[in-house]
Amino acid sequence: MKLAPSLLAADCGRLLDQAQEIADLSDYLHWDVMDGHFVPNLTFGPVVVNALRARVSTPFDIHLMITDPQKYAPQFAVRPGDLISFHGEAVADPVPVIEMIRTRGARAGIALRPKTPLSAVEKFLDQIDFLLIMSVEPGFAGQSFIPETLEKIRHAKELIRRKNLSVEIEVDGGVNAHNIKEIARAGVDIIVAASAIFGQSNPRKALAELRALAIS
Repeated sequence: MKLAPSLLAADCGRLLDQAQEIADLSDYLHWDVMDGHFVPNLTFGPVVVNALRARVSTPFDIHLMITDPQKYAPQFAVRPGDLISFHGEAVADPVPVIEMIRTRGARAGIALRPKTPLSAVEKFLDQIDFLLIMSVEPGFAGQSFIPETLEKIRHAKELIRRKNLSVEIEVDGGVNAHNIKEIARAGVDIIVAASAIFGQSNPRKALAELRALAIS
């Protein structure tokens, strides 16, 4: 089980400090990149992400919630082992974006909104490294986990098993200490948590407690 704290809920005035505070306890640092068009919010861009990429060794998990991933994904500095995901709903053909991400040395993933069925990306599962399933409507931290996501995770896990693929499943949205155990048991490989970590008085303690719950 891998955990990816989302810096969307961090204190932007102390972004580097907060990233470094939990970096050694994290499998990835998750970046919610929003353009104000694909989702109704505007967050981090390449300048901010790249500045921290040069100062933090923990792998990055860059989630592109943008309308043109083909254009903007190359602007993000990546290292081997970093993840970049883009939304299947944002592109007519995901294959060129997948190939571009791979040529830059990152692992490629497709993200899905809660209401987008798995059938929309099923034929591309053999071309990606991970599938990011949104468990809230993308755009803002602090939302409640959509319960129906659990069945979607189980269905995705079964599809991947039947196709004999090594695709990882990531879930993003509404994860907290009360539901992380059930989410982990549904078959998730990577769990993103935002407010459940950075909304707490001690982010390191909160992250350690989430990990203990996830693997219990």
